[in-house]
Amino acid sequence: MPSFSKSAEPALPRTSRDEDPVYQQHSKKLRRLLLISFSWLLALLICAGVDALLAVRRLDRASQEVSRRFTARNQALAVIIVSVRIYDDQIERFLLQDQLQDPVPDPAEVTRQIAAARAAVLSFPSDRDSDEQVLLVAMQQQLQEGESSCATVLAWRADLRRQRAYQFISQQLIPWRTRIFELSAQISALDERKLALENLTVAERFQSLESRLVWLVSLALIAGVLMSLVCGWYILRLERQARQRYQALARSRLDLESLSARLVEAQEEERRSISRELHDEVGQSLGALLVEVGQLSKLVPPEDRVTRAQIAQIKSVAETAVKSIRDIALLLRPPMLDDLGLVPALEWQAREISRRSDMEVEVHSENVSEALGDETKVTIYRLVQEALNNAATHAAAKNAKVTIAQNSNKITVRIADDGHGFDPGRQRGMGILGMEERVRRLGGILAIESAPGKGATVKAELPLRTADSPLTGHEPAMSQP
Repeated sequence: MPSFSKSAEPALPRTSRDEDPVYQQHSKKLRRLLLISFSWLLALLICAGVDALLAVRRLDRASQEVSRRFTARNQALAVIIVSVRIYDDQIERFLLQDQLQDPVPDPAEVTRQIAAARAAVLSFPSDRDSDEQVLLVAMQQQLQEGESSCATVLAWRADLRRQRAYQFISQQLIPWRTRIFELSAQISALDERKLALENLTVAERFQSLESRLVWLVSLALIAGVLMSLVCGWYILRLERQARQRYQALARSRLDLESLSARLVEAQEEERRSISRELHDEVGQSLGALLVEVGQLSKLVPPEDRVTRAQIAQIKSVAETAVKSIRDIALLLRPPMLDDLGLVPALEWQAREISRRSDMEVEVHSENVSEALGDETKVTIYRLVQEALNNAATHAAAKNAKVTIAQNSNKITVRIADDGHGFDPGRQRGMGILGMEERVRRLGGILAIESAPGKGATVKAELPLRTADSPLTGHEPAMSQP
């Protein structure tokens, strides 16, 4: 089946302006300028982004370092305070064990707590200033005094412990604990002031980065606006040229579609004429030949078996020729399409396909009117014919189903088979192109669904057109369902 949907597009004539060497040189310079400008703008944006990323990473590292130092100091102070509190509580319990009736704390645990406090002072971060150093030395001295007192108290006898317990707690233990907490509070205040100063430094660096980014973004914005204006002007010029080419291409496409439609009409008319000539002229001549051969066989005596055998052979060849001519005429243009309608013609076609191949074909119709226009009937007939021939010849299908349904505004044709299938996006022969051209000419939609090994389904939706509303020209395509 011929198709004209993929005809080669004619080359568009170049305008004199396109052929002007000065114009071409100007266009090349403009493209080169745009390329350089875009490259410069892209490089500016990349540099700004990389610089901002590196600066943010530096600020993040500085902020993390500040937080790490402050956390380390707080942890050391927390260990000191907790150890002093535990030590204070255990010393009091040791001194007042007779009055409280509590379990006696382990002296080694008491000594371990004061040693832990001293170790926390020694593990204090080394990046300390002079004020912190003075306070830490004073705290270490207090802890040493507390450790000496602890050793003395733990060595007291029970009677001496009962006599001096309250005096030691009020005069030595509580003032010692208070001094330790005061020193811790002073160190914590110094650390908070240092943290505030370092955070202020980080904030100033961030403001500097923000100012630099604002300057770079402003510069990039100004360059982008200028380039946008130049590109807008250049795009408008290209759009104008593209519109002119598109209009010329659209006119050429309309001419090709009109030519394709006339060729399809001429092809169908030629098929109808050839089919009629074969049926009327050649068929009648062969029929007359058969009659004459029959008359001749009556004139030959029965004992002349050789002559009668030759006449029988001639009669068989003539009958075969008549049958072949009849089949060719029906394939070109079945008379039943005009005499009986679309559905009987499709049923005859299904029987012929089933007879000539191993594929069983079923035809189902729903509310199909007999008053369809000739263009619609021919298009559906050829569409089904091409799809069934492809399924039987190329896909080795065993079963096929043809469904035709009609509603108030369209008629739907669906041909499904269980063949090998194919890739519609890559395998597009002349048969598929011919089907697309016929359907598009009537303003319909053709969809082919298939995959290797999964059969194929051809579905077409055509606008309903009866014999009273013939095709008048290029029909608008149906809306996509």
